[in-house]
Amino acid sequence: MNPDLERLIRLQRAETDLRRVEAELADAPRHRAELDAALAAERARLETARQELAGGQKARRQHEADLQDLEAKRSRLKGQLMEVKTNKEYTAMLHEIEAVERDIRAREDQILAEMERGESLTLEVKREEEAHKQAEERHRADVRALDEGARGLDEQVRRLTAERDAIASTVPSGVLDLFHRVARSRGGVAVAQVQDAMCQVCHVKLRLQLYADLKRNEEIVQCPACNRILYYEAPPPTVVAEP
Repeated sequence: MNPDLERLIRLQRAETDLRRVEAELADAPRHRAELDAALAAERARLETARQELAGGQKARRQHEADLQDLEAKRSRLKGQLMEVKTNKEYTAMLHEIEAVERDIRAREDQILAEMERGESLTLEVKREEEAHKQAEERHRADVRALDEGARGLDEQVRRLTAERDAIASTVPSGVLDLFHRVARSRGGVAVAQVQDAMCQVCHVKLRLQLYADLKRNEEIVQCPACNRILYYEAPPPTVVAEP
């Protein structure tokens, strides 16, 4: 194989590996944001449950205060009942007492409903607190794993950068310039393998004579369609199982 072509193949592989690792490293903040968002959603559910419980407790206290006021009003009306002078006033007073007693029963029902709802909400808060605790533990573990992975990727970036630069330093300047020109115009992929007389990146069929010449890997040849530098690598031999 042409030595420069061999170096370009190695350079492309190092460049591809480097780009892949850099992309994974660049994606780490998005993963961290997803973890933070999941924990925030769990915390929001807990806060919602707590607010509903607090709201129910506040409503219950208000109903209890209203109940005390109504009971005081009923006592006052019953005291005034003995002081009325006419049957008409007496009847009117009885109707007013009945109305207050209806309000008292309604408040008692509301207090009972809030008590039952409070019991349910208390259990819900406890469930959400446990779920939030578990979510925090998962978040810490996931963030720790993510940070460790990022450090590993950062180390790979440094290693692959050094490897790429070392290979690039062995490539003649003119050939290296060609590699970079093609890479810039072709999404970072300047070198492509040929199989079955076809460029494996742009999938254009090559002329048979060009394919025959390429199979020797003696010269630097570019794809007539995508302009990438082509090389041929024989497929692994087919293993036939013995009968």
